[in-house]
Amino acid sequence: MVVEVEIARRRFTVDEYHRMGQAGILSEDDRVELIRGEIVQMAPIGPRHAGCVAALNHVLVRAAGDRAILWPQNPVTLPPDSEPQPDIVLVRPRADFYRSAHPQAADVLLLVEVADTTLRYDRRVKLPLYAAEGIRETWIVNLAEECVEVYREPAPGGYRRTERFGRGAPVAPEAFPDIRLGVTDILG
Repeated sequence: MVVEVEIARRRFTVDEYHRMGQAGILSEDDRVELIRGEIVQMAPIGPRHAGCVAALNHVLVRAAGDRAILWPQNPVTLPPDSEPQPDIVLVRPRADFYRSAHPQAADVLLLVEVADTTLRYDRRVKLPLYAAEGIRETWIVNLAEECVEVYREPAPGGYRRTERFGRGAPVAPEAFPDIRLGVTDILG
């Protein structure tokens, strides 16, 4: 007779996750993020992914100017149990540049995940998390299908509005409709 035992997972809060870093259990060199209480190892960044992030960084920092702070590959705190590190985030300006605390969902004007090998994970795990937390707009730069997927109108079950923009099309963040980016320029 085989007895199946349910394995209980120990989930962590954002505070516990930070204390692990302070205690030296996790270091800045560890490529991990906290997602729904689990410490998840992040995928290595390949050249195409890195180039896309660099291009977005270059264009958005100039276009947004003082209207937003560009927050590339840095944590966004989603209490009580998540602290993802999206590829690009535009956050509300703050005089201390978030030195006292990481941005939270209410601070996010646009969040971008660049997906090559992580597309399924970004869609199934991170996107629902961002919607449930009320992040008003998330883009997935889908390198495999060469498009930008735009998700707006967050709700507990996901985003209510989704659009796909392919090469040659312009795309603009809802918070900054004057910032029109060419999908071809984003993809390279």
